[in-house]
Amino acid sequence: MKEYFENIPAIKFEGSDSKNPLAFHFYDPERLVSGKKMGDILPFAMAWWHNLGANGTDMFGRGAADKSFGQKEGTMEHAKAKVDAGFEFMQKLGIKYFCFHDVDLVPESDDIKITNARLDEISDYILLKMKSTGIKCLWGTANMFSNPRYMNGAGSTNSADVYSFAAAQVKKALDVTVKLGGKGYVFWGGREGYETLLNTDIKFELENIARLLTMARDYGRKIGFKGDFYIEPKPKEPMKHQYDFDAATAIGFLKAHGLDRDFKINVEANHATLAGHTFEHELRICAINGMLGSIDANQGDPCLGWDTDEFPFDVYSATFCMLEVLRAGGLSGGFNFDAKCRRPSYTHEDMFKAYILGMDTFALGLLAADKIISDGRIDSFVKDRYSSFFDTKIGKSIMDGAATLESLSAHAEKLGAPALPSSGRQEELQHIVNDVLFGLR
Repeated sequence: MKEYFENIPAIKFEGSDSKNPLAFHFYDPERLVSGKKMGDILPFAMAWWHNLGANGTDMFGRGAADKSFGQKEGTMEHAKAKVDAGFEFMQKLGIKYFCFHDVDLVPESDDIKITNARLDEISDYILLKMKSTGIKCLWGTANMFSNPRYMNGAGSTNSADVYSFAAAQVKKALDVTVKLGGKGYVFWGGREGYETLLNTDIKFELENIARLLTMARDYGRKIGFKGDFYIEPKPKEPMKHQYDFDAATAIGFLKAHGLDRDFKINVEANHATLAGHTFEHELRICAINGMLGSIDANQGDPCLGWDTDEFPFDVYSATFCMLEVLRAGGLSGGFNFDAKCRRPSYTHEDMFKAYILGMDTFALGLLAADKIISDGRIDSFVKDRYSSFFDTKIGKSIMDGAATLESLSAHAEKLGAPALPSSGRQEELQHIVNDVLFGLR
């Protein structure tokens, strides 16, 4: 079997004193954190589309990276070469999962029957690789945004024929996901939205999206899919008004259409910030609704207003992310690096260094989050901040449902004027975070 990354060794943990760029400095999959192995808390996944397909093409220039892997692109030989390269890549990094879109795996034909036959062929090939390596499928999805037929979305399209084609793609992508034992199935509504109300019936489009998701749920359960379905919110780009703007919007939509028992949220860090939120905000909203599913681990550039899909290196963000994950008891999914090397980082070695960066960043975040929880000062402060609702007679009456507007009004009249709420002590709490982050050794 050809070795595609022959100059890259298996990546090992060497510790924080190491200066080896092809080694983990913080990610030690065997290290125990909160009684669990770090590798089990951080089930990392490779994104097929970015890692094996993205070549640095942007709106101003063609690709700089060679992702041909020795074969002519757009052929089944190339598709199989990507499989070989991808599994070698994951084995050398110790990554246990991958994620895919249907058209990441094979070249798309104008005839869906041909595309489906190609998917059958490549999934047979992938299955052999999975059995020989132990690497698993985290989740699958269908690309229903790149082809011009989806210019108005898939579920939100104004064409019944396009809607039917989308349904066919979802059906096949679910078939492949189940075949590969995927833990989840994602809907990323990249074009589920609109540009202007002058030509749009929002109610109709939302109901049609719900119909498509319901059919997918029903079909998935019919063929034995036992995992979670995911919605991946995104606020903008490419559509001006996207229906899955953020986690709260997506959760409200799922609950309104009776889909919340089968669907959870796949949160992407870069999408959170584009929506004007923090990454940890989106995770918390999902967690308190019992819908925290999986994570697309990346980050954006605050100087740019679009989805840059950078590999995560912000340890603060990773720490706050892992606080939410630990407090929620973990994920049903995993951490998929929906991230791509920067255009000037075009070598195969850069691909490995990017994943090392991301995995080490989240390892640091996990260690810091665990220490913050063990330290206890922040959690204790938050609990005490709301103590008046639990430690006073009037507060207890509110919490047990005995309070009425009349009783609360009478209490307010006795007070005359309430004292100011206790200090939020934000700066002190941020100092505690710094104490933890920079006290790690």
